[in-house]
Amino acid sequence: MMDSPELRLGVNIDHVATVRNARGGDTPDPVRAARLAEEAGADGITAHLREDRRHISDADIDRLMEALSVPLNFEMAATDEMQAIALRHKPHAVCIVPEKREERTTEGGLDIMREEDRLARFITPLREAGSRVSIFIAADAAQVEAAQRIGAEVIELHTGAYCDAHAEGRIEDRDAELRSLRDMSAHAHSLGLEVHAGHGLTYDTVAPVAAFPEVRELNIGHFLIGEAIFRGLEPAIAEMRARMDAARRGSQG
Repeated sequence: MMDSPELRLGVNIDHVATVRNARGGDTPDPVRAARLAEEAGADGITAHLREDRRHISDADIDRLMEALSVPLNFEMAATDEMQAIALRHKPHAVCIVPEKREERTTEGGLDIMREEDRLARFITPLREAGSRVSIFIAADAAQVEAAQRIGAEVIELHTGAYCDAHAEGRIEDRDAELRSLRDMSAHAHSLGLEVHAGHGLTYDTVAPVAAFPEVRELNIGHFLIGEAIFRGLEPAIAEMRARMDAARRGSQG
């Protein structure tokens, strides 16, 4: 068994902005949430600036870049507008995600093979500017290999299908999705890619993914913001971190 390096937690603060935008005004402030997450032990902050600006705004990105001492993971679609914003700010990491106007949240992973040449050209200036480029993909060998070919340094495996199957009690599907995530984590690592994972993870689903020794970072948002309504953001993050760390220790035993 390979040694398991430290597992990082990235906290996505998009849905603090969703609540703010539901009424307008300045509260609740996603930048304040990001600072609280940092104080609670988050290793990084994730924010998705969507084309329709339904939650995070351009001004939020400006303020996050100024306020944070932990890395910012800037999620974005592969458009000229978003590339220009990323090149202006030069965040620590840029995660390329699929985006549809009608979706409630990011659905599925990016289909790299459908536009491999364009994506290779798209990410080159981002890498040259010093941002680490991650591609959000399904746990599929062909997509993993395409990510490596276009020059991505990181992949983020979409855990949504696994989490949905768990929530719906589809045990065989859940276990099959988990096997795919495990196998593709190992495959990506063998190709020299850093492996991250996220989407839909909860207290009940995080441990098996956290136990994969190749996974270096989990990005979790909606569940933690929901828990924060009842418990506060710091205790919600502290419990997630504890479950991640326990799973990681268990995988080394």
